[in-house]
Amino acid sequence: MSVNSTEAGEANPQSAQTTRRYQLMVLSNTTLGVFMAFLNSSIVIIALPAIFRGIHLNPLAPANVGYLLWILLGFSVASAVLVVSLGRLGDLLGRVRLYNFGFLVFTLGSLALTLTPGKGSSAAAFIVAMRIVQGVGGALLFANSNAILADAFPPARRGTALGINQVAGLSGAFLGLIVGGLLADVNWRLVFAISVPFGAFGTIWAYFKLVSVAPRKHAKIDYLGSSVFALGLILILVAITYGTQPSPGHTMSWTTPAIMAEGLVGIALLIAFFVIERHVAEPMLDVKLFRLRAFAAGNFANLLAAIGRGGLQFMLILWLQGIWLPLHGYDFAQTPLWAGIYMLPLTVGFLVAGPVSGFLSDRYGARVFATTGMAVAAVSFLLLLAIPVNFSYWAFAPVIFMNGIGFGLFAAPNTSAVMNSVPARSRGTASGVLATLTNTGQVLSIGIFFSLMIIGLSTTLPGQLFNGLSKAGLPAAQANAIAHLPAVASLFGAFLGFNPVKVLLGHSLSRLPAHSAALLTSKSYFPSLISGAFKHGIGIAFTVAAILCVAAGVASALRGRHFVHHEAGEIVVDEEVPAVAD
Repeated sequence: MSVNSTEAGEANPQSAQTTRRYQLMVLSNTTLGVFMAFLNSSIVIIALPAIFRGIHLNPLAPANVGYLLWILLGFSVASAVLVVSLGRLGDLLGRVRLYNFGFLVFTLGSLALTLTPGKGSSAAAFIVAMRIVQGVGGALLFANSNAILADAFPPARRGTALGINQVAGLSGAFLGLIVGGLLADVNWRLVFAISVPFGAFGTIWAYFKLVSVAPRKHAKIDYLGSSVFALGLILILVAITYGTQPSPGHTMSWTTPAIMAEGLVGIALLIAFFVIERHVAEPMLDVKLFRLRAFAAGNFANLLAAIGRGGLQFMLILWLQGIWLPLHGYDFAQTPLWAGIYMLPLTVGFLVAGPVSGFLSDRYGARVFATTGMAVAAVSFLLLLAIPVNFSYWAFAPVIFMNGIGFGLFAAPNTSAVMNSVPARSRGTASGVLATLTNTGQVLSIGIFFSLMIIGLSTTLPGQLFNGLSKAGLPAAQANAIAHLPAVASLFGAFLGFNPVKVLLGHSLSRLPAHSAALLTSKSYFPSLISGAFKHGIGIAFTVAAILCVAAGVASALRGRHFVHHEAGEIVVDEEVPAVAD
């Protein structure tokens, strides 16, 4: 069945009505798949406390921090590592086939998580393994959904379709914060169960209705390149994941031999990957694509934007849960859910700007919208710097709404420009590169911004903690020991909805007078104590985020004019720039 009369090598098109109906179906199914995958990439952030309570495991115990990190990041790491290879396989074996399989794998992983057996570390290990399985399914969906959309829609309507798809996906990441909190309050298993019926429906729907229309190239699979790329990226992402953890005598582990070795070997393997891809006959990634300015600039801008966006989400959660919500009377256990609710203006801004910018970019090109979006996002980060730690919500909400507008203006036009810049036979690869950089950016953002926050806190927090704990009646030696504990314990405690002071004091709390214990564990004590240090840390983080957005805007501006890659024999209508030969 043909659905796009402008693509070369297809059969005669069906009627316009049949074509439009099929395009709507493709858009609906891929939007469901991407929304579900993005929702699950963030839904556990808010549900982590309930998950660990449900399996009777303390996530902050030193032996269990690895489970905490991998339940949080396993999905993104698995997706980032596999998505380029799977995009290339989609070009070779059929995008629809792999997309369908991704829906099935994701659904089975969600079902297994719903039925997690046992308690304690065995249950945690099972959850980590199934989150990785979900990540494999998500990678299959991410790698092929954009390409399937690009196959189905002509260039004149591609930006609108990709805009709706992008907005649905990234809004799923934000809505996951609320859905996770609501479901976790009922039962932690519902956090995973919610995906099962939608996944089953989407799998069956895609199997019977989606049709492969793109020309398929018969080629050998690049096993060497795929293996080297996967191993290199795994080592880098593992190093980032564990680099934020404290090591003996250090607040973080970036300078430990193991972490440095993982990072350096990972970088060396990625360099080797690009060398290999230039010399094999049928590479996993055609490095010649990066000669296309629209492709290279769009992907670089996408990576920078993904880091900035992920950092914003992470920092806002810490800000709301660790300081603002407790100061406004919310129990620490309630803060994960309410943090998601109070971040809704961010999602609304994205939902408003995304489809509009996608539609307009079809007519006017991506550059003006993507560049403007990054400029708006950069300004919003600078405005966040000017807001006091204990802000008025009506000063805070418009700024994060503005941030959502900025990223919404950027996302769809940038994706459409990247997908338009490559020949039809490389769309799976292009989609995979975009998704890899998005997921890698999410993991990088946590490593970068968490580290920046810890650096900021470590300069002022020990002194403030020592003075505050001493005044509350804690012996000087004990107050000094607690004040110099790694700041990561306080941040993880706030992030998970625990009272950070209880986390820091542990059993020492029972040895304090009742009035001192009540003061130290009150809702306002820790937020008031940490506000100055937090403001310093978040100032560093948001300054870096603003710089990243400016750099993404510059990269976006350098992408060139509106460009659509046309194959020989295609019908070209209203395009400004002629095709560039491969």
